[in-house]
Amino acid sequence: MKVLAIDTSNVVMGIALVDDGTVKGEVITNIKKDHSTRAMPAIQALMADCRIAPKDLNLIVVAKGPGSYTGVRIGVTIAKTLAWTLNVPIVGVSSLEVLAANGRYFRGLLSPLFDARRGQIYTGLYRYDEGQLECVESDRIVLASEWAQHVRKMEEPVLFLGEDLRLHEAVFAETLPFFAHFSPASLQLPRPSELAFLGIQKKPEVVHSFVPNYIRLAEAEAKWLEMQKEQNRYGN
Repeated sequence: MKVLAIDTSNVVMGIALVDDGTVKGEVITNIKKDHSTRAMPAIQALMADCRIAPKDLNLIVVAKGPGSYTGVRIGVTIAKTLAWTLNVPIVGVSSLEVLAANGRYFRGLLSPLFDARRGQIYTGLYRYDEGQLECVESDRIVLASEWAQHVRKMEEPVLFLGEDLRLHEAVFAETLPFFAHFSPASLQLPRPSELAFLGIQKKPEVVHSFVPNYIRLAEAEAKWLEMQKEQNRYGN
């Protein structure tokens, strides 16, 4: 099975090709550049290097969020377009789950995170059980301070992962002095090859009804909905 994995859900852009369980190629960049102009050329270049034609693909896997609204939309749009055009299945995987996969050899809880501004983070709880990554608590948006208190009650070692960790590490270190562990720089970026392998294990989705998981509305959308409520309230 030839699998193309796409992750543009955050600053990190990741593209991978997996062929029958072998990672044929992987591209990861951690630079603030427009994914809309870089993702497709990266896909084309990687496929050319690996000598895999679009018609050879059997599955498209995409990181479906949470993360940057624009970034998530770009990845999902590319994945849906390819899946529909090539008539191959599409699978969506939580962007946080992909990051949690970097903690494969940690004995304890895994808390991948992305910064959500204003002291908030996107996060969830995962763990490896007999080699399989399992979700312990679903993805959410929460204040980092509240999450630290919540995880503290579990009284288990927890590995925090993510490039945005540096923005919140002090909170976790202070609240969880005996339980908090922090991923090294080499494990802070989501791996698109892990995305591919996670996607292989999941059921395909209907391409036309497949939507991203933003967890919350974009700020502009939220303001628009609030404005509509106000107008309806006063009959305007």
